[in-house]
Amino acid sequence: MKAESPTIARAKTPPLRQERACGRRSCHVLCLQSFKRHDRLRYCCSSLCAHFSISSKLNCKKGVRGGFRVFAVLGEEGGLLDKKSTWGPLFDVEDPRSKMPQFKGKFLDAYQALEVARYDIQYCDWRARQDLLTIMILHEKVVEVLNPLARDYKSIGTMKKELAELQDELSQAHRQVHISEARVSTALDKLAYMEELVNDRLFQDRNPADSDQPSPSPSTSTQSPDSVKNKSPRKNLKVSGPVQPYHPHLKNFWYPVAFSTDLKDGTMIPIDCFEEPWVLFRGMDGKPGCIRNTCAHRACPLDLGSVNEGRVRCPYHGWEYSTDGKCEKMPSTRLLNVKIKSLPCFEQEGMILVWPGSDPPAATLPSLQPPPGFQVHAEIVMELPVEHGLLLDNLLDLAHAPFTHTSTFAKGWSVPSLVKFLTPASGLQGYWDPYPIDMEFRPPCMVLSTIGISKPGKLEGQSTRECATHLHQLHVCLPSSRHKTRLLYRMSLDFAPVLKHVPFMHYLWRHFAEQVLNEDLRLVLGQQERMINGANVWNWPVSYDKLGVRYRLWRDAVEEGAKQLPFEKST
Repeated sequence: MKAESPTIARAKTPPLRQERACGRRSCHVLCLQSFKRHDRLRYCCSSLCAHFSISSKLNCKKGVRGGFRVFAVLGEEGGLLDKKSTWGPLFDVEDPRSKMPQFKGKFLDAYQALEVARYDIQYCDWRARQDLLTIMILHEKVVEVLNPLARDYKSIGTMKKELAELQDELSQAHRQVHISEARVSTALDKLAYMEELVNDRLFQDRNPADSDQPSPSPSTSTQSPDSVKNKSPRKNLKVSGPVQPYHPHLKNFWYPVAFSTDLKDGTMIPIDCFEEPWVLFRGMDGKPGCIRNTCAHRACPLDLGSVNEGRVRCPYHGWEYSTDGKCEKMPSTRLLNVKIKSLPCFEQEGMILVWPGSDPPAATLPSLQPPPGFQVHAEIVMELPVEHGLLLDNLLDLAHAPFTHTSTFAKGWSVPSLVKFLTPASGLQGYWDPYPIDMEFRPPCMVLSTIGISKPGKLEGQSTRECATHLHQLHVCLPSSRHKTRLLYRMSLDFAPVLKHVPFMHYLWRHFAEQVLNEDLRLVLGQQERMINGANVWNWPVSYDKLGVRYRLWRDAVEEGAKQLPFEKST
């Protein structure tokens, strides 16, 4: 339809090219558009959106000075909440939509547009009343749920009597809580004192005189800690000074050195193990081999060459070596009986293991599989500039997490009043309290941990068995040299299997692992510097250092050649 105005010439306007809408469901849209360049005035009130365009100049050509059109679009809205309350009459306003003129799909003149606007404002008022009524109904329901007295109309005397009884019960409960807190505090003090006695016992020299001493009598528990310390002085672990060359006894174990997925056919992986360079590759039969990374001819690094038909080819003169170290090809000369050193090499459970020691290899290899129900999600290899023993000390310690890892996995962790690592009398495994984490040191250089995940940042107060989902970690700390460690990290989950198939997820896991390690690395590097200069990194162990202490005592026994290693599981 066409609208006339005293200030606007009568003329037909072109079809409306664009509809303006505010995005609400019950929205009446009024769009007015001029012919020439114009200023825009927008008005939107709840369910009313209008776009007016007024001509800024008068066009005198063909007698046209300006004009506008109105286009109305009526939307739909859901009905009012059916349930009424005692406040219903106060909000009993008739729905104006039933009386609203039906102009849907029509062009309106100015009067019709104002009529639509008037009804739309009435609708906004009605809608606001219904929203307020809904809020009041919900408030009434909340009161009914939270306050049972609102449902049961009782006399004032009855309510006073019940309130007094509740107050008495609450007071008695408070007294009981205080008594329980006192008992818990006393028990924790006794436990800390017993842990200290155990540590003092562990730090004593392991000689026949000490081993034949009788255990403390029950009356010892009544003595003060100061008197016990005077009778049995504390003896600390001594880990200080420059890192000494590795003892040969420490080499007589199977060491994981690489992941199977990284050692593809036709490729090589150079590694350092106990200060010696080695190279891993697969032979013609697909089985892995480990030979010294030095050509017998001119001492050229073999990893600079290539793998040809299951043999490593030296890049200098083309000499080729098989997985047992034998040179099977010498171009441009007569074949000589040449062989370089190789290590026993074995592949198991997705890992490549070598035996660097001089003793015959053990018949059994340590199992590093995650528990049943877990799937491997990430396998990461890193080279870290720290001695592997210091890195193991760090991995076997969780009490530092709320202070060190405040930007990564321990963000939001509270600092408990007492942290304990509980472990059996024999063995190198146990669990943390108050964190739901099971941990184990697996000789010679592996740390396995299972972390129960309940809520992010809320790890206290639950064991791993009580958690629905878990994260399993394997850390292998290969002693590359006295100041370098090759770290193999494997992460497994018993939930969210779809994450394993997300593209580039491996890079995200690596980024997170590097962040966590960097938080530790700056501390361990500082320890290493102080240790080299004479400081003792195990100067004053406490109760939560138990697993790290047992690792150090185990390592000392290995280097001393003990026939029976400490903390071994009884068979």
